[in-house]
Amino acid sequence: MLEAKIPFREIDHVLLDMDGTLLDKYFDDYFWRHLLPEKYAEKNHITFGRAREELLAKYEAHEGTLNWTDIDFWSREVDLDIPALKEQIRHLIEVHPHVEDFLKLLRRHRKKVFLVTNAHYKVLDLKFRKTDLGKYFNAAITSFETGYPKERLEFWEKVQPVIGFDKERTLFIDDTEAVLKTAKAFGIRYILYNANASSRAEKGSSAEFPVLDDFSELLAGPW
Repeated sequence: MLEAKIPFREIDHVLLDMDGTLLDKYFDDYFWRHLLPEKYAEKNHITFGRAREELLAKYEAHEGTLNWTDIDFWSREVDLDIPALKEQIRHLIEVHPHVEDFLKLLRRHRKKVFLVTNAHYKVLDLKFRKTDLGKYFNAAITSFETGYPKERLEFWEKVQPVIGFDKERTLFIDDTEAVLKTAKAFGIRYILYNANASSRAEKGSSAEFPVLDDFSELLAGPW
């Protein structure tokens, strides 16, 4: 539950993460933890358990790097067509409740809204085609454009001059604490942690950042 109101009158730019923040992370969790291990097991003639164990080790080795969300890298790494497999389960891509209401309100109040994501541009395209959220953003910036994941200060150093945001008048929402900590270190004033990344997983928590349970909490303003 968001304990303090966000003073939107003092905010010019709103920066939003995609997976887990605007979109239900269940799609991604299901893909990486179930579908891909299943296809990897079939291809390599091994059990699902062994396939999942091998893949989890590979994921861990690349977590926090550009490879982590580079589906072309993973296609080469596991010798499977990752974009095609994601297309097979595109029906699982869902927008979190009240997200579109919030985006419409931002547009009505003429805020500058940017998507900032570690997601690969092919995944971004897939999800924008499925959800039609792209129309609400001034632009979308991926970590592949900057050369750094959002967990690195260099990402924010490259993004700020492109967007032109004032750190003191910017709100950033993400579901990953490591990313939020970097944004805070960079100096972004208003930061929210989205606690409900996946509809099929337990709610997260944060001792450091204000917690957003549902985007409906932001609709009342004050605007």
